[in-house]
Amino acid sequence: MAVAARLLARLADVQSQKGTASLVLTGGRTGIAVLDHVRHHADRDAVDWSRVDLFWGDERFVPRDHAERNERQAREALLDHIPLDERRVHPMEPSDGRVGDDPEAAAAAYREVLAAAGRERGDTLFDICLLGVGEDGHVASLFPKSPAVREDQLTVVAVRDSPKPPPTRITLTLPAICRASEVWLMTWGIGKADAVAAALSGADELTLPATGARGRDRTLWFLDTAAASAISRG
Repeated sequence: MAVAARLLARLADVQSQKGTASLVLTGGRTGIAVLDHVRHHADRDAVDWSRVDLFWGDERFVPRDHAERNERQAREALLDHIPLDERRVHPMEPSDGRVGDDPEAAAAAYREVLAAAGRERGDTLFDICLLGVGEDGHVASLFPKSPAVREDQLTVVAVRDSPKPPPTRITLTLPAICRASEVWLMTWGIGKADAVAAALSGADELTLPATGARGRDRTLWFLDTAAASAISRG
């Protein structure tokens, strides 16, 4: 997969320039497939994984060992197979975690994590933020016309009415996502084609959240032929 190769190359490049690299992971079939390809890529060891700070763009608010938890899926696909420094791994709290079954408290806890990262890294929190794009144009757990996508101050919020199960989630907001140097939007399949075309045509971010996910230095789209098929029509 081309995304995996490019991700490895970019992380290694950032490390050569800065010593460390910061990466936001995304869940879903697309995000986990990328991590699986990274795990099996010949250049996997070009990155010093012990000097990569890992964050998540969103999380299903379920128990730590739940099969649908993004952290668990990421660990199974890649993280359990590379030499990480666990002090640099920053998962969102699960529903059976230290703040209990309170998604607002979990969101507040992750805001503290990002605030600490900001004190160390400055206003650009992340080097790369990976995001999948849904058929409705959602990214992370920012769904069209939802309170979360309207948030313009807080970096992390709770979502209680996600249109995709499970309904309760924790998510970065657009203000946090846009503090990444590079945002990589990844999607494939004909079902995503209209959303991709609308986002690239500048649709309103409240109705198509992917439009508002922009990197400070670069915003990259990774598409297959099917997902890109409606661009020329748009």
